[in-house]
Amino acid sequence: MEKSKLEIACFNLESAIIAQKNGADRVELCANMKEGGTTPDFEITKAARDVLSIDLNVMIRPRGGNFVYSDFEFEQMKSEIIAFKKLQVDGFVFGILKEDGSLNKERNAELVALANPLPCTFHRAFDRIKNRFESLETVIECGFKTILTSGLETNVMEGIDILVTLVEKVNDRITIMPGGGLRSSNIGLLKEKTNAVFYHSSAITDSSETANGNEVKALKAIL
Repeated sequence: MEKSKLEIACFNLESAIIAQKNGADRVELCANMKEGGTTPDFEITKAARDVLSIDLNVMIRPRGGNFVYSDFEFEQMKSEIIAFKKLQVDGFVFGILKEDGSLNKERNAELVALANPLPCTFHRAFDRIKNRFESLETVIECGFKTILTSGLETNVMEGIDILVTLVEKVNDRITIMPGGGLRSSNIGLLKEKTNAVFYHSSAITDSSETANGNEVKALKAIL
């Protein structure tokens, strides 16, 4: 059976270097950990691209809070995708909802098309969405390759049963990537139950915003 892969959410350059050094398969670069991740600084992303040989995905999220964006914020997201593409990043991470909590199909599809040929991950906006299974099909129709989700709960352990259902339901049409409170202490159970092929963790074990190399190693060893 193919080994599962590990993505580390990194909020600074140091974390990205630690992630690569300790065996991560991909970095998701973002800023503002306390906001749940926003678009990273362009220069930091450029520096990360220079030092990383593993895949580098970039969060496109103009601010914290909800996932309903103004016309101005949407234009900003488009211009960021165009700019980051020039740095040869490997993919993008975003998600847009409507005021009523449903998926904004038109805007998501437009960003996916703009990012092409780079793959896109629909992030944890999925956990705030209504009509989860109907929305799952819409995310696939928009052209996303991956969904980052804690199983619609606050963390992966609470959402484990829904994660199992999601993996079964998509049947390899899209990658379901568990993330949210994922640590070396619970990744074994997640892997055993869900059979997911990609896992997402910040690997932060203290009050800092920097990944712990031993935790990255421990996560990877279990996969």
